[in-house]
Amino acid sequence: MTGEVVFNTGMVGYTQSVTDCSYKGQILCQTYPLIGNYGISREEFESTGPQIQGYAAYEACRQPSHHTLEIGLDEWLRRSGVPGIQGIDTRELTKRLRMEGTMLGVLSVSESEPDVPELVHEAKSAGDPNERDLVGEVTIKKPVVYPGKGKRVVVIDCGAKLGIIRSLTERGAHVIRVPASYGADKIMGHEPDGVLLTNGPGDPKKAPYVVESVRGLIEHKVPLFGICLGNQILGLALGCDTYKMKFGHRGQNHPVMDRSSSNRCYITSQNHGYTINPDSVRGKGIKITFVNVNDGTVEGIRHERLPIFGVQFHPEARPGPVETNFLFDKFLKAMGDGHAKG
Repeated sequence: MTGEVVFNTGMVGYTQSVTDCSYKGQILCQTYPLIGNYGISREEFESTGPQIQGYAAYEACRQPSHHTLEIGLDEWLRRSGVPGIQGIDTRELTKRLRMEGTMLGVLSVSESEPDVPELVHEAKSAGDPNERDLVGEVTIKKPVVYPGKGKRVVVIDCGAKLGIIRSLTERGAHVIRVPASYGADKIMGHEPDGVLLTNGPGDPKKAPYVVESVRGLIEHKVPLFGICLGNQILGLALGCDTYKMKFGHRGQNHPVMDRSSSNRCYITSQNHGYTINPDSVRGKGIKITFVNVNDGTVEGIRHERLPIFGVQFHPEARPGPVETNFLFDKFLKAMGDGHAKG
């Protein structure tokens, strides 16, 4: 199995990572030395099942224990057809990825001795998943409605984590989850009070149809909230540019500075390999609201006049355990009273 090799620094949350559509096309390496000790529970899924191409850990726990345990990590991956490897120096692998940047790789599982020259050839000839429209591969095929008595929120599914849906429904929102291919007029036909653009995999520029839809929504002046890939798409729709990072941000311990509230720092959960170019923001009527403390990259933007904002991290993940979850309240508040009309 080939894919882009990336690393995640999280100590927990491996179920959420493996089922996160943002990892589509990637081989995931965990830096924490012991993975799988509490097993797998379906209630922690972020999608219908594993989305990764392959999995690498230093040690996979063979005897997990937890009151919600349904199946062990190893058996779950085997049944799902996802190859995995343990016993390798994952921290050395991570160091190489940090120095050289994410790279393409191959993970092969076989009872016989591996053909190393053949595997090297396969890795060198592997196609870059970021050249594909990964959003189109993971988005839902038809709308799904999550009934509620509150605000009508259309969620553009670019590879949505279910935690985002839950963060809206637990606030009473009536959520209409639509495919990423939906145009602005079709979205506005649902008479949304607000529109949320979700996370997703790959290069946002490979999903230009979503960017075009968002440009149409901006003209309708409907409140918009982008998360992760959704933030990058917002940036592109507003005239900014995005670029691929050297090795991205993946984990639950990334500090971000809130520029709009006395430089308060939040610990966030992240999973992205692309971000907005800060130089491209100038002159677009956009403010940079959050920056990464470690490397200074853009972690959030806000339009100066319109009810449009986005963040590069995942407020629904709540590693704090509440941290930036207030952003969903901010989004609902931006909708005001009544329904937006097309």
